[in-house]
Amino acid sequence: MSTIDTEIPKANTRGRVILASLVGTSIEFYDFYVYATAAVLVFPKLFFPNADDVTQLLSSFAIFGVAFVARPLGSILFGHFGDRVGRKGTLVASLLTMGIATFLIGCLPTAQIGGWTFWAPALLVVLRFAQGLALGGEWSGAALLATENAPKNKRAIYGTFPQLGAPIGFIIAHLLFLLLNLTLSADAFAAWGWRIPFLASAVMVIIGLYVRLKLVETPAFQKVVEQGEVSKLPIGRVFRTSWKQLILGTFIMLATYVLFYLMTTFTLTFGTTAASLDAAKAAAAKAGKPMTQSAIDAFVPGLGYSRNDFLLMLIIGVVFFGIFTLVAGPIAEKYGRRKSLPVITALTFVFGLCFVPLVAGGFVGAMAWLIIGFTLMGLTFGPMGAFLPELFPNKRPVYRFCG
Repeated sequence: MSTIDTEIPKANTRGRVILASLVGTSIEFYDFYVYATAAVLVFPKLFFPNADDVTQLLSSFAIFGVAFVARPLGSILFGHFGDRVGRKGTLVASLLTMGIATFLIGCLPTAQIGGWTFWAPALLVVLRFAQGLALGGEWSGAALLATENAPKNKRAIYGTFPQLGAPIGFIIAHLLFLLLNLTLSADAFAAWGWRIPFLASAVMVIIGLYVRLKLVETPAFQKVVEQGEVSKLPIGRVFRTSWKQLILGTFIMLATYVLFYLMTTFTLTFGTTAASLDAAKAAAAKAGKPMTQSAIDAFVPGLGYSRNDFLLMLIIGVVFFGIFTLVAGPIAEKYGRRKSLPVITALTFVFGLCFVPLVAGGFVGAMAWLIIGFTLMGLTFGPMGAFLPELFPNKRPVYRFCG
């Protein structure tokens, strides 16, 4: 090989960029959703068996919420190394962190086993925290991988592919839970079936690692290295020189994820909760665990769908999430991110006012609620992969991952 050949920087092909960003985020969101689904369906009774129904659910959601504390810390941690040592290595590390944490959750003893009443939920907190750290680093890195390799006039389109990992991961996770619910008895699912989605993560992570290890660094980071501009403390430079962009990006994503978890985790709980107190009492009596007075006092009626029916309804809704995530890219490219996002945000506000009349409309109303909500979610979520990196201009790629 000639000297000239060795000086030509390697570049990622378009297909490799799209595949690496899509596969990685799909796996990470799959892992994240597997926990979210289990937190509603089985974890309350497995990890808090001695509490009443309300306390069980609240405790399970409290551990679910640990990831929201960890995600910004993960963004800082992985962002620091992403701007110090490169996007590729950091993306591999975030994928491994998520995969190992998810696999270990599948190996955990439950609090129903003697001697594990404290340690089982405590270890679950630690592993859930690790999941949050990993996802905090994954999303930023995948968005940069896509947009820093994209042609200038196609960044919004490229930026939708890491975003598409969210609906794909959701569909895979929920299809697997639905399959297990259909093929296993309730006792078998609670005893060991719930572990399968967590353990299956190991296979998916191996596939993701194979794809990502073939990547080379993005052109933007290669340029930073060549010019000797790698920052020793990227996060410090973010707060010092781009704090306005940081605050703006934080509030934009906060609004986006409120809708995101409203349409995923909350709806699963609300949809599968008994539609009346009498129905809840009957279900509890049938299970051999009559409702306590505190559970009766705190009862809030839901839609009363079976677990399998509502999982299928969610999957249908998320298909629209995926479709409109892809549609959002060309729209944002044609009309601009700053013009399209306020319009979609206004529509989301109007949608929120329609919650009561829609869910009161039976199956058709509930299905309309899911389809409209996930459509708006896709239109909101899709452009974010390009919009947030663009808050931190090309002249500042030295700390873009941290941002």
